[in-house]
Amino acid sequence: MSEFSKRRVSLVFTLSLLTTAIAIIWFIVSRMLNMNELSTYIAFTGTLFILSAIISRRGNLTVARFIYMIAFSFSVTLTASFIGKAGSVEFILMFAMALPFVLFSFRREKLFIAIFSGLSMIFWFLLYFTDFNLFTSTHMDPVLAGRYIYPISIFTTIILVTYQLIYFSFINAGFYSKIHNQREEAIEASNAKSRFLSMMSHEIRTPLNAITGLSHILGDSNPREDQMQNIEALNYSGKILLNLLNNVLDFSKMESTKIELDPIPTNILAAVKQIKKIHEPSCLRKGITLELEIDDELPIVWLDIVRFNQVINNLVSNAIKFTDEGSVTLKIVKETETNDSVRIRTEIIDTGIGIDEEQQKKVWQAFTQASSNTNRIYGGTGLGLPIVKGIIEAMGSVVRVESQMGVGSRFYFNLELKLASSQELDQITQKRVHDLKGKKVLLVEDNQINVMVGKQILEKANLVVDVAYDGLVAVNKAQENNYHVILMDIQMPVMDGYMAAEKIRKFNTTVPILALSASVFQEVKDKMHESGMDGFIFKPFDPENLLNKIEEIVNK
Repeated sequence: MSEFSKRRVSLVFTLSLLTTAIAIIWFIVSRMLNMNELSTYIAFTGTLFILSAIISRRGNLTVARFIYMIAFSFSVTLTASFIGKAGSVEFILMFAMALPFVLFSFRREKLFIAIFSGLSMIFWFLLYFTDFNLFTSTHMDPVLAGRYIYPISIFTTIILVTYQLIYFSFINAGFYSKIHNQREEAIEASNAKSRFLSMMSHEIRTPLNAITGLSHILGDSNPREDQMQNIEALNYSGKILLNLLNNVLDFSKMESTKIELDPIPTNILAAVKQIKKIHEPSCLRKGITLELEIDDELPIVWLDIVRFNQVINNLVSNAIKFTDEGSVTLKIVKETETNDSVRIRTEIIDTGIGIDEEQQKKVWQAFTQASSNTNRIYGGTGLGLPIVKGIIEAMGSVVRVESQMGVGSRFYFNLELKLASSQELDQITQKRVHDLKGKKVLLVEDNQINVMVGKQILEKANLVVDVAYDGLVAVNKAQENNYHVILMDIQMPVMDGYMAAEKIRKFNTTVPILALSASVFQEVKDKMHESGMDGFIFKPFDPENLLNKIEEIVNK
């Protein structure tokens, strides 16, 4: 019985009982009209309908449906033959033709649907071709048939069709209700996931903000040459950690939206120079070498360097992870160049364990690794390569892999990039001199380390900094003082940043409010604007970008 749904069993049982009741009515009518032979046949088919109900109730639905369909089509055809064309009994066969689509599964039992729909159609044609002499040549008086039987035939057809329509309406209502509930559950699950990822993003990005901020402060404190290299490596390590976090968040966003690119003028040679410094310690520990073969003639291009580095870091990290002897090579070469664009090829080659041909397609699937032992031996989330694939496709290219077991792997892709000028690069890279002396800023932040870092960065730019550790204090200070800009954290105790911004806007509509957010989700951005904030700065923020944003909004 498990192969049939309760709904279908209930349908066959109910329909069998309904048809039994209709057969009783026809039996009484035929007896009243002295059509004794017909009444005998109807009585026999009536028992078949009862048998169908009993068998369906016991769970043998296939036999029950066969008995029902044969008995129904035969009884209608027999009655129509005895009564004649004037009674229009044959119209009930229209219901019989459609009935198999209800009784049988269209997915699994198409043959049965065709057989029983065809059977009813054959009976209908036979009635017309034999002039209703299919089972007997003695017909009921046409006048009596038109007066008594015709209304009963139409009434019976209406009952059966109405039952079918009501049943379908009931089923559809149930399905729609179920779909609605599942939709609500899916939305709630999606919202819960977004809330969780937003919280995790905030919790991880907050200490990362301190790491990148402190490394910037140390770099601006006239360090020795050997210290400067360590500071740069510390800063880059923070970015690598941020890259790992972005992998998880990017995968979440890739499920529903496209990856957005932010190309800027980039010197690729300078941009990837830290790759060797950050990954070489891992190679030294394993006794392998990391080689960089970067074409010296690479021009300045428009490129989302953050995403590009994310791809390179994922592929290089993977190569090092799966290589125990030999080398890992990062190769970036110029292939062709025109007046306004250049085609570059990027390759990451290793002498590691390799990937067999069968698994090469699977490595691009989320949470999938080359074998069941891979995660246990080498670790990893299985998200790196799917995100690499998504980013490269967003850049208009395809990443491919060539690999041989025990020999190594080669991941490679080509990028068609627009050329940029040295002047455009200088505008991006040159350090601006900020004119912020004497400007008052309210820093609203509950994390004391971030307050320490933020104050040092802001005060070094000659800003006058006031601090509030929660949203309520921020509202009170904004009432008592005039600030040129308010830097508002989002997640805080007592009162969050959204509520604080809304309350400030009730008495001050002009002071610029910039959200300091560790969340990258669109719903968070939308809520910031709804609460009256003028913009947002993601944590961990680049100090230079923070000061540029403050100067831009203050001057505006």
